[in-house]
Amino acid sequence: MIPSRGSVGASGDLAPLAHLSLPLLGLGYFWETCESSQVAASDVLDREGIEPIELGAKDGLSLINGTQFMCAYGAWILERAIHLLKVCDVVAAMSLEALQGSLRPFDPRVQAVRPHPGQVMVAGNVRKLLLHSEIMESHRDCGKVQDPYCLRCVPQVHGASRDGLAYAGQVVETEINSVTDNPLVFENGDIISGGNFHGQPLALALDFAAIALAELANISERRTYLLLGGHDGLPRLLMQETGINSGFMIPQYTAASLVSENKVLCHPASVDSIPTSLGQEDHVSMGSISALKLLQVFKNVEMVIAIEMFTASQALDFRLPLKPGRGVEVAHEFIRSRVPHRSEDYYFKEDLNSCSDLVRDAALLEAVSESMGGLD
Repeated sequence: MIPSRGSVGASGDLAPLAHLSLPLLGLGYFWETCESSQVAASDVLDREGIEPIELGAKDGLSLINGTQFMCAYGAWILERAIHLLKVCDVVAAMSLEALQGSLRPFDPRVQAVRPHPGQVMVAGNVRKLLLHSEIMESHRDCGKVQDPYCLRCVPQVHGASRDGLAYAGQVVETEINSVTDNPLVFENGDIISGGNFHGQPLALALDFAAIALAELANISERRTYLLLGGHDGLPRLLMQETGINSGFMIPQYTAASLVSENKVLCHPASVDSIPTSLGQEDHVSMGSISALKLLQVFKNVEMVIAIEMFTASQALDFRLPLKPGRGVEVAHEFIRSRVPHRSEDYYFKEDLNSCSDLVRDAALLEAVSESMGGLD
């Protein structure tokens, strides 16, 4: 049992790591079967026939001095974000098709003159997702005015988030392959007290990662809102009969609420410092708070993307019999195999949960990727 609060992110994650280490000594507690059931570590060791260890010189310091608490959060979330970034591109392409947006802003020449890596990858993904689109072909020469930024600037916004998360990932990868103990004992016997336990590199990176993730939800909610406005022949609120039906209004409310919450959570924890240890630890990183906020932001973003997926699927139904690009078509069919079209108000929760599961489902991305020769 490890408390999620109590670390200030310097001198390592002392309090959480101490609780992580206590069972090795026959102290502390384990979760039994769930987080509402706990059992004394000594009872578990007795039951399993395991003797507590005896610590030697410096072992205690090695167990509690380090950034493993905040680093574990960062590694887990950033690894999952690799999947989420691709899902965001797929869902944005679905909305672009449903709203009959233009593919011209995704032209490779536009990206070549501002070649941020993420921007180039996102534009390439959307172009591939929209290959062979009958919807795009049907309005190629319509002389439409420029699309709103939430459609036109997908490469720039999604791409910037990709680049930001890539930076955070590099920091975490460096950290998990580093020594964050103190003091350090070197092979020649030198003992040096340094500051590798300080979580500032992670605190900054995890704050940045939260901002990068939050922007994916921020622009997604704007596309969801746009889908409800009755653009280019779509029914308002995405239902034909809205006299007594609210349509897809309430899911958009939920997305707006989560986006607003993220804006609060994205205030950087790393700009704070409260001295501890009688002033010896006079600057701390608060990286553990960065990590905790990042997890909540990530969960919120997953749900906002699920809401856009849910909404864009409904909108694409109204574009039939015209087919979207092959990648979008496969995504739409995959979603429709789990979530049906809706023509009147009902209990949205089950469909939203299904879409949330689909956002995390590797099978969806595999099906889409296979149909179009891979996603970056």
